[in-house]
Amino acid sequence: MTYDESKIQTLSALEHIRLRPGMYIGRLGDGSHFEDGIYILIKEVVDNSVDEFIMESGNRITIRLKDNLVSVRDYGRGIPLGKVVECVSVINTGGKFNDDVFQFSVGLNGVGTKAVNALSSHFKVTSFREGTFFEAIFSQGKLESEKRGKSDESDGTLIEFIPDNSPNIFGEYAFQNEFIEERLWNYAYLNTGLTLDFNRKLFSSKNGLLDLLDKHVGGDGLYKTIHYRDKKIEFAFTHTNNYGENYFSYVNGQHTSDGGTHLSAFKEGILRGINEFFKKSYSAPDVRDGLTGAISIKLQDPIFESQTKNKLGNTEVRTWITQSVREAIADFLLKNPDEAEKLSSKIANNEKLRKELAAVKGAAREAAKKVSLNIPKLKDCKWHLNQNGEKGEKSMIFLTEGDSASGSMVSVRDVYSQAIFSLRGKVLNVFSKKRSDIYKNEELYNLMIALGIENSIEDLRYGKVIIATDADTDGYHIRNLLMTYFLTYFEDLVLAGRLYILETPLFRVRNKKETIYCFNENQKDEAFKQLKGAEITRFKGLGEINPKEFKQFIGEEMRLIPVSISSSREIHQTMKFYMGDNTPERREFIMENLI
Repeated sequence: MTYDESKIQTLSALEHIRLRPGMYIGRLGDGSHFEDGIYILIKEVVDNSVDEFIMESGNRITIRLKDNLVSVRDYGRGIPLGKVVECVSVINTGGKFNDDVFQFSVGLNGVGTKAVNALSSHFKVTSFREGTFFEAIFSQGKLESEKRGKSDESDGTLIEFIPDNSPNIFGEYAFQNEFIEERLWNYAYLNTGLTLDFNRKLFSSKNGLLDLLDKHVGGDGLYKTIHYRDKKIEFAFTHTNNYGENYFSYVNGQHTSDGGTHLSAFKEGILRGINEFFKKSYSAPDVRDGLTGAISIKLQDPIFESQTKNKLGNTEVRTWITQSVREAIADFLLKNPDEAEKLSSKIANNEKLRKELAAVKGAAREAAKKVSLNIPKLKDCKWHLNQNGEKGEKSMIFLTEGDSASGSMVSVRDVYSQAIFSLRGKVLNVFSKKRSDIYKNEELYNLMIALGIENSIEDLRYGKVIIATDADTDGYHIRNLLMTYFLTYFEDLVLAGRLYILETPLFRVRNKKETIYCFNENQKDEAFKQLKGAEITRFKGLGEINPKEFKQFIGEEMRLIPVSISSSREIHQTMKFYMGDNTPERREFIMENLI
């Protein structure tokens, strides 16, 4: 092909967003994951409304969702009428570059609503100011109409949009209200005094991050939650008897799911504050194991490591955050000696367990006789999350049930990005067991080492951890046992959005001309009606799917169900019911609900 002047293209900003949407919203998806693009579109619009509240203009935001039409109405100052079209269609246009009108904003790159506009089949913006309004309607980023007139509406902005279902944009998608509601709760916790109305369900918080921690920890906290708030920083934390550390971090209301310098400084401040108060030199694991914490900071010029703003990069925040946390902890412990005693007991218990664990670890390592990462039943890939940057983010490991299932995958996997760990069968139910039990069980130990999470989730070797079991009762049981393993010992891996379940077809419906793979009974029935003279195959296990067929199910069209939790406390209560030793209660539940 000739490469000359005719091959050089210049795209408008909105055309570029449509061509490369991942650069602007991170991922497209179909609505089955919390971070899918349709939720990012809502977030970008609501962010602007929240910024109005932060600037003390409007304390209510109304959000409606019906038939994929989203509308967001705030009661802020309204976009200046003469700039409405530019503010939603011209990159690097907006009021947030001006520190006088917006001091603590997430959307400083001037892209947000432009991306929503470009990626929507219908987009309408209306600004109300001082008895007049201006309205503009777009389709796929192209202006279709505009009008101005008088209005008796309160000042503010109304935006409505329908995400574009074109095949190259979102395709078929469906909103899940629980994902939207989880985001709205975060807005409420981070903006006390703000009320969000989503389809007439209200979200508001009086106590900020204290309410957030109460939702996740509730009565499981070992002492009164330590909570501090001023104009630039708010944080809260307590300990539970759970394993690991869990954190929720935010910058200017943006959930930084990958943390960053503010989270590192928070953790450092906790360690230093506790050590200085007790005049000890506790290690970080002893202080932080079992800790659940949240931190929110306001920053005039945040620097994020990607367009999706998941990780903060500002290094100058470290000193003042560490100092603020350290001083607040000392003040709390001084004023609450009983709580200080409970905290001290927790750390002492962590120290004791760590020393016991160290002895067990040594024996496990000797038994494993591992050299580097020579783990039986692991077919590793070449790219890893903790080593290969963007390539590493694409890496994944499938946890399969036996050699038969893994055999179908090994020959068709991508050796660069797809690893396979084959389980012998049903793993140990670890609910309510000690962490040392991992080291006494060869399979669970090898799994932990393969994932690289023995010491910290920061050492995780794969971007996705995917449970791939058969779609039968044994497969579902193994799936539950594995989820119990992760939720008991490595809950932070789940909270980071790294754990998934692979969905594979239950049926193959085919005739001599065409084959349709079906994931449920309804799809099977529809396919059988569609294909004349069709035969139906029921796949009882992954090993029954021909490797050549299987390739498509772990390729670009792979169907993954994310494992997510909205409340740590609730999920542990659920685990106790299903995986605990309450056999009579569970039997009664099964008998009552058996079909």
